[in-house]
Amino acid sequence: MTALDTFAQQVGQSAGAAAAQPRPQIAGKASTPEQAKKAGQNFEAMFIGQMMQQMFSGLQGDKVFGGGGSGEKMFRPMLVDEYAKMMAKRGGFGLADAVSRQLLKAQEVQG
Repeated sequence: MTALDTFAQQVGQSAGAAAAQPRPQIAGKASTPEQAKKAGQNFEAMFIGQMMQQMFSGLQGDKVFGGGGSGEKMFRPMLVDEYAKMMAKRGGFGLADAVSRQLLKAQEVQG
């Protein structure tokens, strides 16, 4: 038996053992309507955040009040992300509902 045959046999055995084990839940898969709603809100928050990052990128900080420094450059993205999360939580643009409906439809989860 050659080394290649031994390797192929080991791969076959490990593949058979892996198939016998229960499959873990896929990350990001919404198994309940509540999880789908949360995933929809997270998606909408990310979308709003990306839009707002572009909007805020053109603003210059006010030097009179200490703005525009390295601290503002470092913390502004976090502030914009929090704005986006709050907007999505309060209804946002309506994307969260559409995304959660499509997730549930794609996964055939009844809500």
